[in-house]
Amino acid sequence: QVQLVESGGGLVQAGGSLRLSCAASGGTFSRYGLGWFRQAAGKEREFVSSISWSGSSTRYADSVKGRFTISRDNAKNTVYLQMNSLKPEDTAVYYCASRLFSGQYNSWGQGTQVTVSS
Repeated sequence: QVQLVESGGGLVQAGGSLRLSCAASGGTFSRYGLGWFRQAAGKEREFVSSISWSGSSTRYADSVKGRFTISRDNAKNTVYLQMNSLKPEDTAVYYCASRLFSGQYNSWGQGTQVTVSS
């Protein structure tokens, strides 16, 4: 299993942007699919975006399509989530997760708080 550490969260006004990073260690990064999930206070954790182990395939939740972009840099063992046109409803703790090739997500970071003010 890889170990994951998120960074880049913070407080931003509605309409602003943030870029989250998730650095991985302890595994062969290029073999892992990566995902971003979020959990708002009092709500269930939800899927945000994912990128395949090859980087050739990405997916987005409908709520973030056209605003968020996921990418990976295998040379840096890092996955990114560029978040533009942020809305107050994007406020949540954001987690990255990894899965070997296309298996189940089984390794999670500690999360990073994103707060969008109106």
